[in-house]
Amino acid sequence: MNIGGIQKLTLIDFPDKTACTIFTAGCNYRCLYCHNKDLLEFDESSQNVDNHKQVIDFLKSRVGLLEGVCISGGEPLLQEDIIEFVKEIKQLGFLVKIDTNGSNPKKLKELINNKYIDYVAMDIKNSPENYAKTIDKEKYDIKPIEESLAILRNSKIPYELRTTVTKELHTLDDLIALAKWVSPADKYFLQNYVDSDNVLQKGFIPFSNDEMNYFLTEIRKYLPNAEIR
Repeated sequence: MNIGGIQKLTLIDFPDKTACTIFTAGCNYRCLYCHNKDLLEFDESSQNVDNHKQVIDFLKSRVGLLEGVCISGGEPLLQEDIIEFVKEIKQLGFLVKIDTNGSNPKKLKELINNKYIDYVAMDIKNSPENYAKTIDKEKYDIKPIEESLAILRNSKIPYELRTTVTKELHTLDDLIALAKWVSPADKYFLQNYVDSDNVLQKGFIPFSNDEMNYFLTEIRKYLPNAEIR
């Protein structure tokens, strides 16, 4: 496991649970508005947490104090040992949430089928037509994303879909096409871009509150449970 850091307590990353968040290093996307630029590549010299064992030892010290563990990134499902890592965490008695971009449906399915995870948050970057542009690639095959969506819909595991939007990369037409594409979904969250010092590329512009509320009204025609986060 390439561990990039750990947040020892979170009340927001795992819905309705007191949890910690483990950040894995390495991602196959390069979303220019990404807030975790330090986790896009694995750099052993910059790790905040030394290794797999140190994380497990920390979790053992939190048994009975925390309810869940959120594994985020980077992209956790790129990790070679993610299945065994999650299995270890489950054996300690924790609930496990995975944050994923949906690009590895095989590992997602294995985790779900083995009942190793209890909640999934999957990022949907844009409409199918503009997926490649949003993740900073010339071309991108969205078939793995569609496979991951189908896995979540056909499973009994609670899940949410979420999209972070910026004026440079998203239009109302994009969001309507996205909503039609991913419908139906248990939960869908629209997230406005927020600038930070740790973003991969500075200069993106968020939407106004009125614009976000208008987008939500239109999206709800196809995703009635949509919310703004």
